[in-house]
Amino acid sequence: MKLVVFVLNRAEHLEEILGRLESMGVRGATILHSRGMAMALENYFDGDFVGSLRSELEPERKENRTVFAVMPDSLVEPVLNAVEEIAGSFDLPNTGIAFSIPVGDVRGIPAE
Repeated sequence: MKLVVFVLNRAEHLEEILGRLESMGVRGATILHSRGMAMALENYFDGDFVGSLRSELEPERKENRTVFAVMPDSLVEPVLNAVEEIAGSFDLPNTGIAFSIPVGDVRGIPAE
């Protein structure tokens, strides 16, 4: 089993992604409202040119969504591919980040 974590910089993709994950067999996920470091620093460095420029170019984007889901190893690659298909490649700027880590002693989620 793996814990898959992905941060979406564009929260408008969340509903479509969750629907796709459900259809792929992901049985649950936890979604958190989150803010990235750049957004947090924007509040601390008032008047910073880059922060000001970012807020002008992306005024609607205030928060990200961070999604946690435990799933069988076999679903990790298809799930991450589906997320990127909907939200865009994580290799592109301002898309987000994704990773998985092994987990042990999982309870409440059926094994593969």
